[in-house]
Amino acid sequence: MAHSSHILIVDDDREIRHLLTDFLARHGLRADAAADGRAMARCLASGRYDLIVLDLMLPGEDGLALCRRLRADSNLPVIMLTALAEDTDRIVGLEMGADDYVVKPFNPRELLARIKAVLRRTGYSPAGPQGMKKNLRFEGWKLDLAKRELHSPEGVLMPMTSGEFDLLAAFAEHPQRVLNRDQLLDLTRGRAATAYDRSIDVQLSRLRRKIETDPNEPTLIKTVRGGGYLFTPRVESDP
Repeated sequence: MAHSSHILIVDDDREIRHLLTDFLARHGLRADAAADGRAMARCLASGRYDLIVLDLMLPGEDGLALCRRLRADSNLPVIMLTALAEDTDRIVGLEMGADDYVVKPFNPRELLARIKAVLRRTGYSPAGPQGMKKNLRFEGWKLDLAKRELHSPEGVLMPMTSGEFDLLAAFAEHPQRVLNRDQLLDLTRGRAATAYDRSIDVQLSRLRRKIETDPNEPTLIKTVRGGGYLFTPRVESDP
């Protein structure tokens, strides 16, 4: 990362806030901390952040509600911290628009790796394959890889999480080719992916709701029985 990314830690545990802000600072990241939703709002009003680490269990408005409010008007990446090990709780967080999650107790180095992975995904490297193309077009849609924006055939800017954008970019970079779940994880998450990561399933469902005429009968992203998923449109790239 060329600049010192600015991270906001939102957790009601003072020790965790101090631990993470100190740890991230030692690894070249700027970090602020907030104890609840109101403190988070004050930080967001007065500063610019590249990513939020958001605890699920907060006093007052919980992390899920805060994530939902963030997603109403912002694509700021969110990593959810949760002490709940159930898949359903993590899936709900992803459904609310979180980009990733880490289960407590956790090693700070794991969180750092997740933060760096999300930051890489939200700022494509010019040396990577995405840097070679500015816009990808399919069925009237325009995917702007440089600005990380998706425009509908009517020219409407579609709100997307970084995970949803990465998934659509992976499909658009590999059109008319069956991609299984492991390949999609590798294309979108790289080394941060785990064998039991279910984020692809959630993000695929959210993505279909945004680009398919009928998400229950998808025509752009088809499920291939026993194989994976097929992005059916012809994709063209701008020079």
